[in-house]
Amino acid sequence: MKITRLCPAKINLFLEVTGKRPNGYHELATLFAKISLTDTLTVEATPTDTPAPISLKLSGPQATFIPSGTDNLVCKAAQGFLAHFHLHAQISLQLEKHIPTGAGLGGGSSDAAGVLLCLCHLFDKSPLELLPLATQLGADVPLFLYPDTFLKGEGIGEKLTPVTPAKTLPELVLVYPKVAVSTKEVFAHMKISPRQEILTNLSKLNKLIDVVGNGTPFTDWKPLLFNKLEEYVFPSVPLVRQALDKLACAGGGVCRMSGSGSTVFALVGTKLDALKTAQQLGDTEMLVYPVSFYKEPASANNRNKDSSYGRGTLKSLC
Repeated sequence: MKITRLCPAKINLFLEVTGKRPNGYHELATLFAKISLTDTLTVEATPTDTPAPISLKLSGPQATFIPSGTDNLVCKAAQGFLAHFHLHAQISLQLEKHIPTGAGLGGGSSDAAGVLLCLCHLFDKSPLELLPLATQLGADVPLFLYPDTFLKGEGIGEKLTPVTPAKTLPELVLVYPKVAVSTKEVFAHMKISPRQEILTNLSKLNKLIDVVGNGTPFTDWKPLLFNKLEEYVFPSVPLVRQALDKLACAGGGVCRMSGSGSTVFALVGTKLDALKTAQQLGDTEMLVYPVSFYKEPASANNRNKDSSYGRGTLKSLC
C-alpha cells in the first residue's frame, strides 16, 4: 500500500498572545493560512504480525537541515499512529523537503500531519480520531489535519475554527533570510500585553476574518495583519527585520513575519505582481517564494471514513 500527498506550509496572518498557562504554554489567537509552498510525502505501509522498523528517506533542497532518523517528527507520527490503533506495519517514508525549517512556516508539523492522513487513508481510519495525538506531536499539527485553507486558532493553536474565504484571493511573496529562529526562545522572552491592548488587537482579528470571507480587496487586509512576536524577534535576529525591509522596498507594501519567524511575507494583488516583486529580490542571498493560498484538492479515490475530512493530493494508491 503506497500513497503520495503534498504537505503545505502555513503563514500566520494574525498572531496575538493572549495569556500563559500554568504549564508554561502560551495562549494564542491567530489566523492560519495554508500556502502553496509544499513538501512531497510518500508513505508505503505493509501490515505485519510483529513490530517492524520505520524508515525515512530524505531529498530536496532543505533535506540537510532536518534529522534523518527516528527523531524526525514524521517517524514519530507514524509510530504514534500504529500505537494509537494497536497496529503493526513496516512503514517506509520518503520526504522531499522544500519548506525551510525554523522559519515559522510549520513545515515539520505539516509533514507529520501528512503521515497521519496517509496512514488513515491506507488503513481506512478517520483523522478525527487522531486530533489528541496530533496535539501531542506539536501545537500546529492539528491545523494540517483539516482540509481548509484558513483557520482561526485559539488555545495553544489547537482549537481550530475553519474560515470560508472568498473566491478571489490575493497572492503572496515570502522571504526566508536563511536563519532559523527558536520558537521556545522567543516565547521565553516575551511579556503578555495589557488586557485592553489585547482586546483591541482581537477586534482586528475579527475584522480580518470578515474581509477574508467577503471578498474585500487585499489592500483592506493590510491594516489588520499583526504579529505580536515581531517585537521580540526583530531585535534579537536582525536578519529577519532586514528581510522584511527589503521585501517592503521591493513593492511588498505592508509586510509581516509568520509565526515566531524567520520568514516574512507580503500580500500582493496578482501572480504577476508576486513574480515582479520576487524578481526584484532575486539577487539577494535570501530565499524568495512567490506563492498562492493553498487549496486542498479533492480526491475521487479517497476512502477516509469521513469523506469531507482530511482530503489530500493522492496518487499511486494500491
